[in-house]
Amino acid sequence: MKKIKPRVVLGIILIMLMAIAVMPACATLKSAVNGETDYAGYSVDEKYESAITSPAMEAEGEAMTQEGEVSAASTADYYAEEGAADYTNSVVASGKIIKTASIQLEVKKGEFEKKFFEIATLAEANNGFVSNSQSYSDSEGKLTSGTITIRVEQKNFDTVVNKIKELGTVKSVQLGGTDVTQEYVDLESRLKNLQAQEQVLLDMLKKATKVSDMLEVQKELNIVQGDIEVIKGRMNYLDNMVSYSTIDVSLAEPQAITESAEGGFWGAVKRGARGALTVIRGMTTVLIVMSPILVLIAIILIIIWQSLRARNRKRAKQKV
Repeated sequence: MKKIKPRVVLGIILIMLMAIAVMPACATLKSAVNGETDYAGYSVDEKYESAITSPAMEAEGEAMTQEGEVSAASTADYYAEEGAADYTNSVVASGKIIKTASIQLEVKKGEFEKKFFEIATLAEANNGFVSNSQSYSDSEGKLTSGTITIRVEQKNFDTVVNKIKELGTVKSVQLGGTDVTQEYVDLESRLKNLQAQEQVLLDMLKKATKVSDMLEVQKELNIVQGDIEVIKGRMNYLDNMVSYSTIDVSLAEPQAITESAEGGFWGAVKRGARGALTVIRGMTTVLIVMSPILVLIAIILIIIWQSLRARNRKRAKQKV
């Protein structure tokens, strides 16, 4: 029986050790390819599933679903043709409609501040006000762009939109309307029912003789009155949004055209260098991921090569 050479034994041991070291890397590579990385014993899918099925998320989802159903059933968006300010022809003439507009303007160089304040003055002249505004300066410290949001009475909506469009070159116009009539009717109905319950509870409170009965009635009365205040608050909000339309205006001076820093010979060189770096980063990532496998293959090839050399030497000695 031939003796097993120490070199062969060493090779087998090295192969087993490398296999043990490579198995976790292969598992990681497989999970990375399949997009299923585990964290603390849970896969991403399992974590996501457990998160969306938690009681808190379920309760929140039900609330959002109910709210979405009310919104989908009672709210409709209408859009007028671009550039058309006769908004009343695009939406339901009756009912409660929340009107909104978004206008993007380009003003002449050096006139940004003037036009910006003209819009604010226009809002005040039409029984409105500025609800929000932001302005930005250029590299020289001059204000050249910004946004302003104004609220104006609904009856003045079309007039104000037309006047704003005359302040510069119109880049885009978006007109929208949300019909909240059905929601408002539902709120009124609920309010009447709650007010009737409130009156019954008040009568019961007056007739109650026991302290326990009075406390129980008062508890129910507080709940009903709280619901009444919530509904009144929502109705007041809708009344305000219907009475005062919202107009968002974005205006800016034209930007000076400058020669691109990426143009010409040096621009081409920079773009080529960035492309080469991108390729190198990709290749480096692949090599890092595949390095355990490549090392194992290299060791196996070295062992095979050494075995072949030893065999060739042995044959050469035998011939001699």
